[in-house]
Amino acid sequence: MAAGGQPRLWEQVCAEYEAEQPPFPDVPESKCASVSLEAGMLQPAHMEQSYSAPAADPVVQQLLPCPEPPDPKTCSPREYLEYYVFPVLLPGLAELLHQAEKEKCFERKRTKFIACDFLTEWLYNKNLKRKDESFTEFFSIPFVSDWLKDHPRPPIPLSLLLSEEEASLIIQSFWRGYRVRCDSEIQELRQWQKQLREERNINKRVKEFWAKQEAKVGSKLEDSEEHEENH
Repeated sequence: MAAGGQPRLWEQVCAEYEAEQPPFPDVPESKCASVSLEAGMLQPAHMEQSYSAPAADPVVQQLLPCPEPPDPKTCSPREYLEYYVFPVLLPGLAELLHQAEKEKCFERKRTKFIACDFLTEWLYNKNLKRKDESFTEFFSIPFVSDWLKDHPRPPIPLSLLLSEEEASLIIQSFWRGYRVRCDSEIQELRQWQKQLREERNINKRVKEFWAKQEAKVGSKLEDSEEHEENH
């Protein structure tokens, strides 16, 4: 619940979706939300969910007929959406909201959760063409891997990949190191090391060393060039 006792937006959407589901749990799924494949697309058997009456009461069965789905090639855009898109897409959006809640998307400004990736993975694995196939993660989907080869993504920041426990360990480790470095004896030791480096002129020696190495390489290149000219 949000501040003031008002439900969050995702809670309202989930409540509305669940309220539209069949109130009778004993209805076979094949007659309430069955989908079939036709013309290479996911297609539900019917949009409006009808509930089968007992076999001994044919009158009730006649009052609740199952409408035939319209032709996807000739039906109107609204019919196409109601019969062929929404019955498949709306459950995916409901799952998307539940997963977004788990990933704390409603509590933080930035998370590692990508809604389009989740919905793509969900729809791909729920496709009836893949009914007997194993689960395929997002980056293993063929068309996704092909697209990412030509359009690579930037890496996700480490701050979004770390869990709360991992992030807390890094913060605590840094804080303990800072507190140790603030100790007077540690400060004295670091000051002594700084003076020692300055006395030994480490930086100057490193520069001299690399200058000698570059001079050697340059002389070798000159000798090789003279040798090639002679031949």
